[in-house]
Amino acid sequence: MAQGDKNDEHSLTGITREALKSADGQEVSVNDMMKTFGATSFVPLLILPALLVVSPLGGVPGLSSLFGIMIVLIAAQRVLGRDNIWLPGFIRNRSIGSDKAESAMKKILPVTRFVDRYSRQRLTFLFRPPLVRLLPLACVLAGAGMPLFEIVPFASAFLGAAVVLMAYSMLTRDGIFALLALFPIAGGLWFGQTVLF
Repeated sequence: MAQGDKNDEHSLTGITREALKSADGQEVSVNDMMKTFGATSFVPLLILPALLVVSPLGGVPGLSSLFGIMIVLIAAQRVLGRDNIWLPGFIRNRSIGSDKAESAMKKILPVTRFVDRYSRQRLTFLFRPPLVRLLPLACVLAGAGMPLFEIVPFASAFLGAAVVLMAYSMLTRDGIFALLALFPIAGGLWFGQTVLF
């Protein structure tokens, strides 16, 4: 299923563009994103903080930790089978400058178009019980590692890329992207072994 520049709920480019639309004031908050996508939109709300970790904003002190906590909370609720996303007020009310968010998202668009172009339904057994909860659980673990990786600027990008790929595979039912997530996870493990420890 080639998706290219489609601006829809099953397109990484579409999710990125919807996020850009929500950044129409001086600041954009997590609450703004939740209003844009709705409290039941687990996968888009997993993808957005992960994309921002991969973007230049991932180097801003504290943001990777914030986005990591957000990923843990959202993915954990997906594992538990909740219908609606709950986030504490201190996360919902956090905001960044719209100009910074817009600049970061626009830099990501060429990558999202490339990813959308080559996605289609593959290895769909990964999205059926009992395996269906493995990907959100992996997202929980990746998000939990982001505060630790923030010790070195942009190191959390490994884990952010893994979450993007896993969440995108859940969105499109394309298991190839779930398998591709193993590469940044391996890179993150290598980094943790050689640099942090």
